[in-house]
Amino acid sequence: MHLYIHIPFCHRICPYCSFYKHTPGNTDMKRFIDALLKEASMRLPGHPPVTTVYFGGGTPSMLSSTHLARLVEGLKAYANLSSIEEFSFEANPATFTAKKVCQWKNLGITRISLGIQSWDPGFLSMLGRTHTPEQARESIRLLRQAGMPQVNVDLMFSLPGQSIASWQDTLATTLEQNPDHISTYNLTYEEDTDFYRQHAAGLMESDMERDAAMFELAHNMLTEAGYRHYETSNYAREGALSRHNLAYWQGEDYIGLGPGAYSTVGRIRSFNTSDTTAYMDALLERNLVPEQREYLDDAAYRTERIGLLLRTDEGLPNSWLRPCDRPLVEELIREQMAARKHSGHLVLTGQGRLLVDEIAVELID
Repeated sequence: MHLYIHIPFCHRICPYCSFYKHTPGNTDMKRFIDALLKEASMRLPGHPPVTTVYFGGGTPSMLSSTHLARLVEGLKAYANLSSIEEFSFEANPATFTAKKVCQWKNLGITRISLGIQSWDPGFLSMLGRTHTPEQARESIRLLRQAGMPQVNVDLMFSLPGQSIASWQDTLATTLEQNPDHISTYNLTYEEDTDFYRQHAAGLMESDMERDAAMFELAHNMLTEAGYRHYETSNYAREGALSRHNLAYWQGEDYIGLGPGAYSTVGRIRSFNTSDTTAYMDALLERNLVPEQREYLDDAAYRTERIGLLLRTDEGLPNSWLRPCDRPLVEELIREQMAARKHSGHLVLTGQGRLLVDEIAVELID
């Protein structure tokens, strides 16, 4: 079993982010932690031991040391955390100190994912990031000095006005920091974001050729530096793959706590209300988890499995392919967009990696 905790609070709302989040405002943080632990008490008992924990957001590193310690210790009353293999925690540079890092490590956190996004001050400003390149470097130094086992760096590419040379500099600077894991995300214009509205109004441009060129540049530079390109957007040193995210891609069960969090157990998908006040009120005043549920039928489950497994370098098992898919698979292999692993799994290669979503749609239809 895998556990996800959603902390929706941010000091500032980034214009590209579509995850449920908001500024803390007048939120009673003690009450918020109470609600999370109440949900944990209703969801977690009776499940197998937790293998991975992931705190995402939002900005989990905004939680005070007192609130975080109470939450982590409180979870132990409702879930078996003795077998945890990985404890991930998202953090923004400049939102933590050496003292906080030591506390995180003492709480059992083993992996910090830093939302750096860029090393260019101009692009950081465009993305609404409040840290400087120097603060990002200092954050990595603090984590290393404290002996944090794994550090991940999040980057974004194909930003409006970004050149190939600029992206190359970003990758080179990242490599100089020697992170254990690097996530590279192509900017997409998600609904309900400021960037989406600006793009729709013609104020922000997109360029598929630039997307492809920057994707290939990242693949070449990072794999040559010894990182394994194990998922479309993710690269890792040996032994540093994100076990929690692998669980999603491989279809393992997970439970999500918090407003806006998703859970999937077997074929049951549930999702909590994306309203922090309503979330707290439902749990603490009405003893109810404010969720909706749906059942993933065979078609929906197959769609999800194909879409996720094709993104990984382990590839797609033959069991998910139909006889009618054979001509497309043979064409992909012939065009060197896919290959067969020794296991027989279909894995995308070359240009196929760039077209993973389009190929998945072809296999699903």
